[in-house]
Amino acid sequence: MRPPTAGLTIGAVAQRARVALDTVRYYERRGLLTPPPRTAAGYRQYPADAVRRVIFIKRAQGLGFTLEDIAELLALRTRADGACDAVEHQAEETIGRIDAKLAELARMRGALVRLATACRSAHLPDECPILAALDPVPPATHADAAAD
Repeated sequence: MRPPTAGLTIGAVAQRARVALDTVRYYERRGLLTPPPRTAAGYRQYPADAVRRVIFIKRAQGLGFTLEDIAELLALRTRADGACDAVEHQAEETIGRIDAKLAELARMRGALVRLATACRSAHLPDECPILAALDPVPPATHADAAAD
């Protein structure tokens, strides 16, 4: 019979997975990592596979999966039946979110290009088109407010 091996401290998990300590704590609070047993002194003792799990989570986030998606993906890793179909469905939903973000970024870029171009046009020195577009109060209202 082998003696039980000591687990990994939170610092060791974070270092091996190349994340911050707070990231490991956050994943634990979100239920993505099972709370590990603690030593008599209160130190967490993570199993060795915690590093693999944290790396999996970070890679999935890098592909655009939400933490909710990742929780489902982690659950699907343990299933043998139909898991790939469910993962494909999650991936398709994530692709849709990424496409929507890309469209929004393209819209933002277009607006900013138009505003930057307007800066090159003739305007009064104290009237920056970008600042005017961002200001919720029209310049005439500024003068009216100063007069009050």
